[in-house]
This record gives sequence, C-alpha cells and structure tokens, in this order.
Amino acid sequence: MREALIVWGGWSGHEPEQCAGIIASMLEEDGFKVRMETSTRAFADPDLAQLSLIVPIHTMSKIEKDEVANLSRAVREGVGLAGYHGGMGDAFREAVEYQFMCGGQWVAHPGNIIDYRVNVTRPDDPIMQDIQDFDYRSEQYYMHVDPSNEVLATTTFSGEHAPWIEGVVMPVVWKRHHGQGRVFYSSLGHVAKEFEVPEMRTILRRGMLWAAR
Repeated sequence: MREALIVWGGWSGHEPEQCAGIIASMLEEDGFKVRMETSTRAFADPDLAQLSLIVPIHTMSKIEKDEVANLSRAVREGVGLAGYHGGMGDAFREAVEYQFMCGGQWVAHPGNIIDYRVNVTRPDDPIMQDIQDFDYRSEQYYMHVDPSNEVLATTTFSGEHAPWIEGVVMPVVWKRHHGQGRVFYSSLGHVAKEFEVPEMRTILRRGMLWAAR
C-alpha cells in the first residue's frame, strides 16, 4: 500500500487542520495509507524517502535547514510532492531550496477575496481532462514562478486592485519534476469550503495521484 504524509500547521486562516482532514480522506479513498503530522520535524525523518507522496500544508512557517535538505533529497529520489494555495506555495518564505523544488512562491493576492476566472491551458493533460474554463471566488494568487513549470491552467489579472499588473497572465496549476520526483501545485483553495468546488477538488486530487510514486 502506498503511504502519504500530510504535514499541517502554520497560519490558522487557511484552516490547515480541516483541509488536512479532507485531503486525508481523499487519499484514503484512493487507496493510500495516510499519516498526519503537525511539526516540520517530520520532514527530517530519515525514512522520508520511502514514502509515495508528501503534502505540505504549512502557510508562513519556518523550516530548519536539515528538514528542507532531507525533504528535497527525498523528492529528488522519487517521492511525490503535491499541494495547494499557501499551504505549499507560501509555506517557507526564507527557504529558497524549498521554493526551487516547488517551482514558485506566493507574492500577493490583490483585492483579497475576489471573483476571477481560471483558464485551462492544457485540456489534453489527464489532470485537466473534461475540465473547462471556470469562474472562481477566492484569493487570486500573484506568484513568482519557475519558467520550467509545465503550466496546466492560468488566470489573468484585471488590474482593478493593482493597475500595474493589468493583463498579466499568471499560472494557477502546474506540474514539474525535481530530480526523479514529481511535483504538483494548484494555487486554488484558501479555506476548507473551497473543496466543495468540483473543479478545485478534482484538479488537486488528480494532481496528487499524478505526483505520487
């Protein structure tokens, strides 16, 4: 049986405990044995490389050098890494090695909770199969992103809340490789209720399955 590790904590506004429970249920439905931890010390576990998948949910937290080094090594050796929104994309602001692995880092969400549109750019990809462009209400993430990411969906900023970014097309969903490991990220999912949006839930679920070894 494949084993997944969810490490949750950090800023409570993203409802990490509730979201971790939802993701654990999703993975268990797909046949994973799931372990949940609340401390980043879990990333320093020498057996981390034996896992199939790691899901970080730790917005605005700190990670020690040995923790991020071990996590990066495990992914390079083939463990999948998958996550969403600030839990993965705004997790460890000072850890550039972590950002290098993830392929991006949160910068801003102009206007906070707003209505915006998600545009599917790779409808031929299995993760996005049968998903059409859709409207979404949440934080529209502006991120610094790695140009080597394989982008599956984007959003375009209107400039209403930050005029200097009018027309900017920003990746929302991407996948990449880090060594032998697969990495998946979606910027959707500010709070637990957003898992009720079918597109958000389906994209994340498929992305985790794609990343998992």
